Amino acid sequence: MTALLTIIVLVFILIAIWQMVKIFDLAHAKNENTQVATDKDNTMNGYLMMGFLAFIYVITIISFAKWGDLPLLSNSASEHGPTIDNLMIVSLVIIFFVQTVTQFLLHYFAFKYKGEKGKKALFFADNNKLEAIWTIIPVIVLAGLIIYGLNTWINIMGVDESDDPLIVELYAQQFNWKARYGGNDNTLGKANVRLIDIDKANILGLDEADPNAQDDIITTELHLPVGKPVLFKMRSQDVLHSAYMPHFRAQMNCVPGMITQFGFTPTITTADMRKTPEIVDKVNNINKIRSEKSKELTAKGSDALEPYEFDYLLLCNKICGKSHYNMQMKIVVETQEEYDAWIKEQKDFKNSLIN
Repeated sequence: MTALLTIIVLVFILIAIWQMVKIFDLAHAKNENTQVATDKDNTMNGYLMMGFLAFIYVITIISFAKWGDLPLLSNSASEHGPTIDNLMIVSLVIIFFVQTVTQFLLHYFAFKYKGEKGKKALFFADNNKLEAIWTIIPVIVLAGLIIYGLNTWINIMGVDESDDPLIVELYAQQFNWKARYGGNDNTLGKANVRLIDIDKANILGLDEADPNAQDDIITTELHLPVGKPVLFKMRSQDVLHSAYMPHFRAQMNCVPGMITQFGFTPTITTADMRKTPEIVDKVNNINKIRSEKSKELTAKGSDALEPYEFDYLLLCNKICGKSHYNMQMKIVVETQEEYDAWIKEQKDFKNSLIN
């Protein structure tokens, strides 16, 4: 009932405003209104264009001064990360240069060639020289970026099997991740969603008859040895997901019914990344906010927030449902010795089955 009354009141307010506008128009009906801009109007608009250009540049300078450190381009933790960052920086520089020049020309010409009484525009049916310039230059620049990008992509995706990479499956489902290791033979067993059997704890649909599946290890936390190439095999149980590991500059779609892959070599352990100045500042800032929020919660009788500690994360970068925002898994990059000790503590598929 309250909602209906609110809607009715809003409707009446809109009708009243509409009627007032009509009355205002009638009151000025006798005034001359040719709807044609005068020299004064054109001059005003010309100066407004230059003012807006100055506004754009001021906002840009402020943004660079306050947020221009680009922290996400300085904390990559994979071998190919710096290459991706360089590609991003080159693209940003070119975009910024083109934007700066084109915006200046657009606003300056709008000011310089504003309408004036008695002035006629000079019309060119065509200009081959200008058309060649604004066609050839973008083609060369874009071709260079595309070739650079394709070369970067090929180098990243060309995982060398001779490097004996660690094989890990990332299994996506609404709304969590599972990691599957190949065990002692570093070979993933066969799997199919039709073989999923919750009653027997076969949550990923591994083929129980496949010898390679017997020593597979399924975990809810992803551990990676630093300096070791890793090849990820990715599956999805239900809808389209995207395995996104921002600090490793890695992302690949997880598509139902097929296996996709992505590989990289971690270069910085979790412990070392936590010591970097960027992460230390980030953690301190988050904990400061949490401390202030905890005071409010405590005053209301609620539990205080736990202190934040940095961890690498595997995120879903596709909107896959109502709990998409919370679909993540912790990634731990550690030394080979720490990884070996951890993997020995995990139960393999054969021993995890419930008979």
